[in-house]
Amino acid sequence: MRPFDQFLQHPSTLGVPLLLLAGVVLGGLIVRWLLFRAIRSWAAGTDSHLDVLITQSLPIVLWSLILGIHIATQNSEIPRRYLHYIPNTLAVLWILSLTIAMSRLAGNLVRFYGGGAAGAKNVTSLTQKLAQLLVVCTGLVLMLKIVFNTSLTPILTTLGVGGLAVALALQDTLSNLFAGFHVSVSGLLHIGDYIKLNTGEEGYVTDINWRCTMIRGVTNNLVVIPNSKLSQAIFTNYALPDPRMALSISIGVGHDSEVDRVEAILLEETTSAASSVKGLLSEPAPYILFSPGPGDSALIFQINFTIGEFADQNGVLSELRKRIVKRLQREGITMPFPTRTVIVESKNPV
Repeated sequence: MRPFDQFLQHPSTLGVPLLLLAGVVLGGLIVRWLLFRAIRSWAAGTDSHLDVLITQSLPIVLWSLILGIHIATQNSEIPRRYLHYIPNTLAVLWILSLTIAMSRLAGNLVRFYGGGAAGAKNVTSLTQKLAQLLVVCTGLVLMLKIVFNTSLTPILTTLGVGGLAVALALQDTLSNLFAGFHVSVSGLLHIGDYIKLNTGEEGYVTDINWRCTMIRGVTNNLVVIPNSKLSQAIFTNYALPDPRMALSISIGVGHDSEVDRVEAILLEETTSAASSVKGLLSEPAPYILFSPGPGDSALIFQINFTIGEFADQNGVLSELRKRIVKRLQREGITMPFPTRTVIVESKNPV
């Protein structure tokens, strides 16, 4: 009699394992619902990202299915010769699912808490991918060693020879990858920094991935820079070592103006503006220089002050110029137009 006919004559042979499988999967769904609900309720009143870490990382349904198949096969009357490949298959699925879960967890940990390290800022997608890749490689090695009892020496030797050929074929890709990793860990560039390259591109850094660095320009357009080019470029980071920026405005007044009085007015107006103009800092304190001093048509003063960050400069400059012009007008101090005296000499005097 064929095995299938035996199963039909004895439904319990398949019925009991199927009921056990369904029961374990149903229990897993209930546990998942209760666990995720409790975690979300707890995380709702905190700044913790534990709810996202667990709900996006743990494949409880898949684990319930694996456990259900294991329990069902261990408590079935199916001949063992038909279940020969089940244990290894379940072991492979278990290690793969655990590897994927740990990979997601590692990526989310780097994403949410990587910027909390001392001196660190927002992490890049390249950093997350490298953390996930490390976990995946570890999981694959464990699977080969534990499940298949495979020696890793021949595999590593093959990968070493094949890796040389791959490296030669993917020189540009690997160059961008390692350059991106260098840029990410060097500490010279962070997400949100405003940079300007010597080739003219400038904007806020939005991400660094395995191939390129993306910056958002002042016109809100995306600029894509290959990592290998960025690592070799000369660029200015306006957020390092301190996001504060020193700026200056030149103001010209008439030659008949009293120098000390003008200097006091400019300092008073700039200092008072620091308490109301967004981005204009009172510390370090603003100061006035009589520089470059007497000009062709005006006495020129330089107003020096500090702003909070690069993005504040346009608003601060506009508001401060308006305040100074209005104050000078109220004080009756003129700001003359550039003038020149042209002397024409006649060679044939009458």
